Amino acid sequence: MRAVVVSQPGGLDALQVTTVPRPEPQPGWVRIKVKAFGVNESEVTTRKGESDPEVTYPRIPGIEGVGVVDQADEDSGLRPGQQVATMMGGMGRSFDGSYAQYVTVPTGQVIPFETSLPWGVVGALPEMFQTAYGSLTRGLDLKAGQTLLIRGGTSTVGLSAATIAKDLGATVLSTTRSPDRAGELRAVGVDHPLVDNGTIADQVRELMPDGVDAVLELVGCSVLADTFRTVRRHGTVCFTGALAGQWTIPDFTPFMIPNGVRLTSYAGGATDLPAQVFRQQLQAIAAGRLKAPVAKVYHGLEQVRDAQADVEAGTTPGKHVVLLDD
Repeated sequence: MRAVVVSQPGGLDALQVTTVPRPEPQPGWVRIKVKAFGVNESEVTTRKGESDPEVTYPRIPGIEGVGVVDQADEDSGLRPGQQVATMMGGMGRSFDGSYAQYVTVPTGQVIPFETSLPWGVVGALPEMFQTAYGSLTRGLDLKAGQTLLIRGGTSTVGLSAATIAKDLGATVLSTTRSPDRAGELRAVGVDHPLVDNGTIADQVRELMPDGVDAVLELVGCSVLADTFRTVRRHGTVCFTGALAGQWTIPDFTPFMIPNGVRLTSYAGGATDLPAQVFRQQLQAIAAGRLKAPVAKVYHGLEQVRDAQADVEAGTTPGKHVVLLDD
């Protein structure tokens, strides 16, 4: 089969399209014929050699993918030709991932579905929706009628979280660093776009004097103290990402957390996106109730370099998806 292999860390030229043996699924694993996959910042990190020691080389990157079952154990409940999604769980990091014509993964991280949506749309969803949905449910336990602040709103997870939160019945505030991108937030249903210049607490409190019920923190520790100031007493902040690059707080003390404000985190996997929920999200997209924030669709493994370059540039909002044409 053909695949993109990173033999050793480097620049975009480290992404080499080559021919490798088609993987054989071990017991309890499934082989998937890949139809499309999203390109993520973590895969850029893997290519550069900046990931944690879990990542070894040579490696086929790709932490998510969609396609059809090619081979599975008889007792897996999966059948050849069935549409499936997969993500995370060491995929593209400790074992080879989705930048290939075929990928093998543990059965437990396979989500079956049925949809007539294009593969270029479905390929944008697994990791993006899993992270957003898991953060809002397991992390924040968001309910209808509550107020949610998304800090880092024009990221793929931020855009997805806005659509899901609106579908849940929440009022959504969301941030962007650029005033020109406020329209992108409104387009996915955000009620109150906010321009983030490093401090947003005063803006939030003007809209919600008592503070918001919940915050999805995607920018990171560099703004966390300010984020705390946006939350009502007994509200919750869920730390899910660090787009600004700062994952730790020097000399952290729990007393920096305001009285009564709760801090949690989210870093889940495929099992946090139940098949029924994923199917509902696909149906909602088909019906036009949810939006799939797709930035661009690329065709063929030869365009993976272009996709990663665009992800690094960060100039186009939404998910970058590589479609493998038969």
